[in-house]
Amino acid sequence: MTTVTSRPASAASMAWAGRAPGVWLRLSVTAALLAAAGNIYALSDLEGIYGRETSAFVNQAIAQDAVDLAVVSPAIAVLAFLARRGSLPAYLTWFGAVAFMTYNYVIYTLSVHVGPLFLVWVAVLGLSAFSLIGGLAALDGQAVAARFDRAPRRPAGWLLVIVAALFTMLWLKDIVPATLAGRLPQSVSELALPSSPVHVLDLSFFLPAAFISGALLLRGRPWAYTTAPGLLAFLALTGLPIMVTPFVAQTRGDEPAWAVLPPIVGIVIACLAVLAGLMRPLPRATGHSGQGPGLAH
Repeated sequence: MTTVTSRPASAASMAWAGRAPGVWLRLSVTAALLAAAGNIYALSDLEGIYGRETSAFVNQAIAQDAVDLAVVSPAIAVLAFLARRGSLPAYLTWFGAVAFMTYNYVIYTLSVHVGPLFLVWVAVLGLSAFSLIGGLAALDGQAVAARFDRAPRRPAGWLLVIVAALFTMLWLKDIVPATLAGRLPQSVSELALPSSPVHVLDLSFFLPAAFISGALLLRGRPWAYTTAPGLLAFLALTGLPIMVTPFVAQTRGDEPAWAVLPPIVGIVIACLAVLAGLMRPLPRATGHSGQGPGLAH
């Protein structure tokens, strides 16, 4: 690490070491702009984009498009801007927003019938996935962990472990009895899909990542400090379309699942509160002659 100067870093003077995470930040903003354009198109032509999907699927898609347009794409743009100016908390939270976009566009590309937005969705998926991978590779885990010396890591660690365990049991409760009975899980049949992409992504990637990250954070392992904030942000963002879907269903004349609101609202609030506590000990980033805070040489 080079010597800290007394001047705040600026977007023009900030250097991001040899791995140039500024490239990944710009790619993510491009993905966000494309996604926002697609969201507007989809919301203005539901029949043209989602006309071959079930009503339950359309309700979820409308909620997802609305949250992506109003929250996720703007958040990626703002967090990328702040991260480019040297904010480590913004950079770590940016991972969660980009991971959420990557997750969603896997579902869009593999679950919705091919239509006018298919290639846009593929482009968003590729840009966000490469942004996530490249941005994570640019971090120096040891340097990031050093900035969390006073952070309350145990609440974040336990929350990630508990939420991962609860959702794993919830999905297995849906999958295992249906499989043993020789039928599709309800969450699959109501969407008229061969399988649930949410089950696949959660059980294969996200839930194991959240559990392992939480467990390692409890043990104070350096790389857990780089992944935990993003996972908490991801969890909070994941809850937003779930919260919006019952309102969309009621508006469209379907039966709203109001029972999901209390637990999801509780998880979202808990994630945001713990994330804020985890980030609070981080001081405002100051200029480095050659790199941003916590970025790898």
